[in-house]
Amino acid sequence: MNHRLIVALGCLTGMGLAGSAALATPPSNFTNWESPHVSPIAVTPDGTRLVAVNTADARLEVFTITSGTPVKAGSISVGLDPVTVRLNSNTEAWVVNHISDTVSVVNLTTMTVTATLKTADEPWDVVFAGAVGSRKAYVSCGTTRVVMVFDPANLATTPISIPILGDMPRAMGVSPDGLTVYVAIFESGNNTTILGGGAMGTNIGFPPLAVNNATGPYAGVNPPPNAGVIFSPPIAAQNTTPNPLPPKVSLIVRKNAAGQWMDDNAHNWTSFVSGAGAPTLSGRVTGWDLYDDDVAMINTSNNAVTYVHGLMNLCMGLAVNPATGRIAVIGTEATNEVRFEPVLTGKFVRVKYASVDPAAPTTPTIVDLNGHLNYTVSTIAQSERDKSVGDPRGITFNASGTTAYVCGLGSNNVIVTDASGTRTPADNVINVGQGPTGLALDSSGARLFVLNKFDATISTVDTTTRAVLSTTPFFDPTPAVIKVGRKHLYSTHKNSGLGQIACASCHIDGTIDRLSWDLGNPTGDPIAVSTASRNLGQGLFGLEPGTTTTPYQPYHPMKGPMTTQTLQDIIAHEPFHWRGDKMGIEEFAPAFIGLQGNNVTLTATEMQEFEDFLATLTFPPNPYRNFDNTLPTALPLPGHFATGRFATASPPGLAAGAALPIGNAVNGLAAYRSQATRLDNNTFACVTCHTLPTGEGTDMKQAGPLTPGYSIIATGPNGEHHLQLVSTDGLTNVTMKTPQLRNEYKKVGYNATQSRNTAGFGVLHDGSVDSIERFVSEPVFNVANDQMVADLTAFILAFSGSELPAGSPSSPLEPPGTFSKDTHASVGAQTTSAATVDTTKINQMIALADANKVGIIAKGLVGGVQRGYKYNGAGLWKSDRSADALFTTAALEGLAGAASPITFTVVVLGQQTRLGIDRDEDGWLDFDERSVCADSADAAVHPGSPLCLDVDGDLAITVNDIFAFISAWFAGPADYNRSGTTDVQDLFDFLGAWFNGCSN
Repeated sequence: MNHRLIVALGCLTGMGLAGSAALATPPSNFTNWESPHVSPIAVTPDGTRLVAVNTADARLEVFTITSGTPVKAGSISVGLDPVTVRLNSNTEAWVVNHISDTVSVVNLTTMTVTATLKTADEPWDVVFAGAVGSRKAYVSCGTTRVVMVFDPANLATTPISIPILGDMPRAMGVSPDGLTVYVAIFESGNNTTILGGGAMGTNIGFPPLAVNNATGPYAGVNPPPNAGVIFSPPIAAQNTTPNPLPPKVSLIVRKNAAGQWMDDNAHNWTSFVSGAGAPTLSGRVTGWDLYDDDVAMINTSNNAVTYVHGLMNLCMGLAVNPATGRIAVIGTEATNEVRFEPVLTGKFVRVKYASVDPAAPTTPTIVDLNGHLNYTVSTIAQSERDKSVGDPRGITFNASGTTAYVCGLGSNNVIVTDASGTRTPADNVINVGQGPTGLALDSSGARLFVLNKFDATISTVDTTTRAVLSTTPFFDPTPAVIKVGRKHLYSTHKNSGLGQIACASCHIDGTIDRLSWDLGNPTGDPIAVSTASRNLGQGLFGLEPGTTTTPYQPYHPMKGPMTTQTLQDIIAHEPFHWRGDKMGIEEFAPAFIGLQGNNVTLTATEMQEFEDFLATLTFPPNPYRNFDNTLPTALPLPGHFATGRFATASPPGLAAGAALPIGNAVNGLAAYRSQATRLDNNTFACVTCHTLPTGEGTDMKQAGPLTPGYSIIATGPNGEHHLQLVSTDGLTNVTMKTPQLRNEYKKVGYNATQSRNTAGFGVLHDGSVDSIERFVSEPVFNVANDQMVADLTAFILAFSGSELPAGSPSSPLEPPGTFSKDTHASVGAQTTSAATVDTTKINQMIALADANKVGIIAKGLVGGVQRGYKYNGAGLWKSDRSADALFTTAALEGLAGAASPITFTVVVLGQQTRLGIDRDEDGWLDFDERSVCADSADAAVHPGSPLCLDVDGDLAITVNDIFAFISAWFAGPADYNRSGTTDVQDLFDFLGAWFNGCSN
């Protein structure tokens, strides 16, 4: 059978059929974490093979490229959501699995994973560096802000962790001598922060209301003008005194080259941000500052770290010039300190290329990769937009360092620059597939391979003519609803006036950019508040039954700064925006014109496609939960500091800036829910507004004030829900939506008690409250001591959604919440069994699977052949061969050995069949199908199909298959050679394959 498999694959590969695109109906059981690529494609040092991550299918794809065009050679199961692959040698690849928090070490000769390395949360990239004979592997890890160092020669050695002073270290590179590792800090920031303003009462003790201060640059006028003494555009007549006045709001400021904190009207706020009076004026310590570290430079001899500053806001890709050693960083720069949507329309992001001499890192050169844009207008002709590059993700140099290639994820193109980042020629564009994320050159430099993530293809480009020579597809299980709607998030050419921005310019990969934006409109009109969402029926929150009065106020068009919100799990949690002023996703359609500068908006059909795509976005596993998804009871809280609220208590608590004690999230949950303590002003529990499991408000209403009994609010005409609004947030705006809390752990790095910070925005709608611990210590909350603050902080860090206690329709203070689309904490966990078996870890996995919380798969090399297994429950496993009896766990573990490693992986419940034993979910198991068909990843090619040599479906290739094929050919379409037409050539090609040895 093995010989027959090899020969069959060889025959069909020679006919150009191996690796053909799948025509399958996508599986419904697919989780979309929208994990972005970092370094997803590479060529082996000897130039013979190309490797590329298949993120959607949790595999590494291997191609031969000796012919100049990629030809499928194999496919290897790795971890969940692989985002990077790098070569340690011609035969060994390291694959970074973002959701699994692992690195798979892959043997390209045997096509199997030989070891799995556990990393910190959110690994992104890996490089190999160090002195000859002592090279190490360096892995960047985002949430934990570390680079881990592994010894490839001794994988059992405990890795060391190098702290990185920046949010989300990601793309990596190595100096030509191999002695320095460079790490681009994805969310490096752009030296902007926020000063508090407004205030609806005494609930908010922090931040001080700097913008309102009479000693400030505007003598307390709030909102301050943005063009000298006037507003540009001017405030509309209906928004002037007396009905209604714009609310007092916070203000974004940016540090200039001289170290001064300036607003967009050239007014100086330095004394408020970092001066001697800052503790009183803005609540910051004297000398408060931002790191703005863009690239970390690690000396491999001692792991000392130095930094490059001031390049751009989002450092998306990094490469090192092999000739000069200069570091090249690509990414985007935001102008979020500039106020008002009409001013920013189509121009709020620039695409940048920075070139840095490591020996003189303080003098980088930075150029705009869209030199044809002058940003004096918001909309240009489509032909000019199509020259733009947007959302740049990949960069690589040729061997001489004279030419760089940059791919635009949002613009679906590749541009060519010289070593300084100047495009050659200025308007060059190579149009490739959808969502290009990675680039690799062959050994001669004549071919550029481009990985197109969104359509699962590899474009082969001639570097001399800059023409696309071929497009090679690989299997992609991504459902159509994602493929069809995804472009509306990312497309820069279609959806913006200058071709360089999209929704994803701020909602990066469907998440956040860690910035705040003032997108108000002085010329706009107030918007009435929907009665449907004034729903809780309690005096503070909404319209009381039987009354006609309400504490709510209309939404004012000059709303002030708002931080970027995640798009994960927003559908069915309407209304949208911080204020709840958008009833449904369709109300965002005008933003494609008003904000992005396009001259048309999306159609109703396209907006529905966008909504359907957004509905797939899922929160990943929470890194602070225990393996079994329970809350931690002893969580260290590095980077979290006491506010000093209890410093003068008796006995005295911690001074401001002191490290918080270890937190107990279980105790934090109890305090959050307590109806006895009622943390919120002795009136409500936290959970009364921030219902479980999402933290958002309920979509139910009460019969009367504090009266038990809730009823669901009927959905609106477009299916929109009506989650709770509140009539005060304590700051700037009266009418607000109760926000979800599942990504608060991402909003760290700003703390007013510390002199150096990695972020300028924190929590609350505008980011003006610096930290989680500060928010729970606000005067309105009745926390008892620093330990209680630590417990609440630990709980919010671990607030992922799932398995939190549900509310009750009969509880006035704990109403029912809405469903949460998030992921069990154990999903992605892996262990590879080879010479030894980690039975403890496997048994932990099985316990969760037996509790029906997750699925488990096992993949490995058994008998020299790739095999797959899924856990069936009750200690039994099903293999990928239909004839096999069920395996016990002990029997499966017994198959593992040094020459036959098997990797066990926890997957989302319901996905173990697709990921374990039936890749294309066509009902034919992978081993059976692979034995007699060309491609087990193609539901159109399976035993019994005219496209497979085993046409009669008996799992054997015999002369009977010839008769079956002829019969099928005469009966109906059988496009065997995938030419696009059904003709006699299909018959000849099938017979040729069979007679050339593809038989018993």
